[in-house]
Amino acid sequence: MSAQFSVAVFNGDGIGPEIMAPTIRLLEKLQRQSNDYSLEFSDVCAGAQLYADTGSAFPDESKLAAKQADAILLSAMGLPSVRYADGTEISPQLDLRIELDLFAGVRPVRIQSDEQTPLKFKQAVDFVLIRESTEGLFHSRGIGNVTADEATETLKITRKTSEKLFKFAFELAGTRMKNQQGPGRVTCVDKANVFRSFAFFRELFDKEAQGHSGIHSDHAYVDATALWMVEKPWVFDVLVTENMFGDILSDLGAGLMGGLGLAPSADIGEQHAVFQPCHGSAPDIAGQNKANPFAMILSAAMMLEWLGQRNNIASMVIDGKRLSDAVYACLSDNNKITADIGGVATTLGASSAVDAALFDDHYE
Repeated sequence: MSAQFSVAVFNGDGIGPEIMAPTIRLLEKLQRQSNDYSLEFSDVCAGAQLYADTGSAFPDESKLAAKQADAILLSAMGLPSVRYADGTEISPQLDLRIELDLFAGVRPVRIQSDEQTPLKFKQAVDFVLIRESTEGLFHSRGIGNVTADEATETLKITRKTSEKLFKFAFELAGTRMKNQQGPGRVTCVDKANVFRSFAFFRELFDKEAQGHSGIHSDHAYVDATALWMVEKPWVFDVLVTENMFGDILSDLGAGLMGGLGLAPSADIGEQHAVFQPCHGSAPDIAGQNKANPFAMILSAAMMLEWLGQRNNIASMVIDGKRLSDAVYACLSDNNKITADIGGVATTLGASSAVDAALFDDHYE
């Protein structure tokens, strides 16, 4: 009997529904071919348009549905023209991170040696940036102090969250080494030479490293890391850092790959996980069949791998890798990629190309 998993689906705003629909179709096609697992998808309401229509961006019933699901698939969310009264954006995805204690923001950066990326690297790049997702400078989101003369925000780093974060990072490096994806190395990215909070962060990292003798550990300041990500990104395996630093470096990683349209992500906790593309809702192209679906599809692939690893279902992990490999198989052909990364394909054309690569169909 196959294992059944419930997936809460947040279709999002702007281009969100357009990139979610083909992603769900690919997942449904994969599960129909499997005897080991099945996925039950349930649409859940949240987002900027919902706020504009009802005054609520993230209803309690939606939060409950997310908590009860085995995994959460979330599309692009938010609209520049719709904001809270204090001027901040509508971001239910950030609320989910806090609500479900999703402390590990996983941002993979993968570049094949033959890809026509902006910097045209001559060798493959494959590393993962792990961004702490519940604390750091984002801790004071919405509660910072603002007066007529100054504004202050508070950066917060706790032992409890950092210990979980570093354990996750070392375990991921071990898994990548086992799967021959990396050498087994974790780099702590901080600014410990200036800030006491980051010296504390590094101290906790070093303590966790002592329990993983098979994994190499080292440190890098965030400014140097940004430089090396441009000059020699192939030297990295797993990077782990504070929330704001991770927010910035993950977009740099997306730029190395060619743009946010190729940047998937996962926010993972001890019990729950959300999978979503890193890009925004792009309302200027919504409804025009122009959006790049690849980051959404790659995020769904991460979901399959996470569920498979968590539940010891090898075929699910394999299907996740098959799905991501199918996306990368399309990147060298301009007819199979969208305009944001130099191609001519539509949203549906790009997703059909992935379908063809995944299921060995003839691609028109």
